[in-house]
Amino acid sequence: MTEPYYYNQLSKAGQSCYHAMKSGLQKLAPSFQVPLLDGRDLSNIYFLLRMDCPEIFYSVTFRYKFYQDSGNAEVIPEYLFEKKKIQEHQKALKSRVEKLARPAMKLNEKEKLLYIHDFICRNIRYDKLKKAYSHEIIGSLGQGVAVCEGIAKAVKVLCDALGIWCIIALSENNPEKGIKYRHAWNIVRIGGQYYHFDATFDNTLSSDTIIRYDYFMLSDKQIFRDHEPVVWKIPACNDSDHFYYKEKKISFTKMEDVRKRSAQAVKKGKTLLFHWRGSYLTRAVLEEMLAIFREEAENRQKHASVSINWSQAVLLVSFRDELPEQQVRMEEANEGEKEQDTV
Repeated sequence: MTEPYYYNQLSKAGQSCYHAMKSGLQKLAPSFQVPLLDGRDLSNIYFLLRMDCPEIFYSVTFRYKFYQDSGNAEVIPEYLFEKKKIQEHQKALKSRVEKLARPAMKLNEKEKLLYIHDFICRNIRYDKLKKAYSHEIIGSLGQGVAVCEGIAKAVKVLCDALGIWCIIALSENNPEKGIKYRHAWNIVRIGGQYYHFDATFDNTLSSDTIIRYDYFMLSDKQIFRDHEPVVWKIPACNDSDHFYYKEKKISFTKMEDVRKRSAQAVKKGKTLLFHWRGSYLTRAVLEEMLAIFREEAENRQKHASVSINWSQAVLLVSFRDELPEQQVRMEEANEGEKEQDTV
């Protein structure tokens, strides 16, 4: 299991409070004493504890009271279930995690991470209704539904089970950009290097027929093209050379590569998925690519349909017999709700 990353960022008083909260929650105590801190600090520690320990899925909020001249506060957690039900869920989730981890135990680090990624994309559905349990592993691993927080916690629990260093990252909302909610994803350490890994964004871009890896092992520079700054400090992710599409040799730098692969895809009746890193993906560059897709499609009496993740410069091109209603659409992997615009 990853060392308690956020615990190590707390002050001595904060760490004492963290320990007291963790002990009380693990015992399923109706209330427990913690060192008296400001209410905002108590809330942050409660949240950070559950980021470090997603297995504490059964309490998401609390109230507290204190008495004048006392150095302690009494925390009264709110539990999602009765004690017996919590214990049943704990047993079921422990068994579920062990069963999921077993087939991947002998894989290398990167293969283990791919295994987790693909499991998330195939088996968890984004919960637009945002039920309380969707923020916890009981939603993602128990019910197969989750929001970003529940997915990030599932990734951490599975990484912990498979011996991969992993933490949860959290960014602020940004109403000016239309970002209503905080967003959670993961930082992993593979081969001694730190990388961003956003399974939620890849989940929302994936379909029944194709799994996407637009947000698999990215650097700071790559991820923050479309992610807001983080709330709490995270390790620097400086390596930009090991993201999925580059390693799979579907990250193109030349237009002749785009044309060659387009011709191959339309000939074989396959979908073309690739990343562009030849230059900035400007509208002029995109228009040149669209012309290539149209030409290669017409050579086979087909029509091209293009989906674009502009921030990450990833394009998905399908070739079909009928003219699609929407030939070009913009994808946004934001919280399970894709915003699609015609170019």
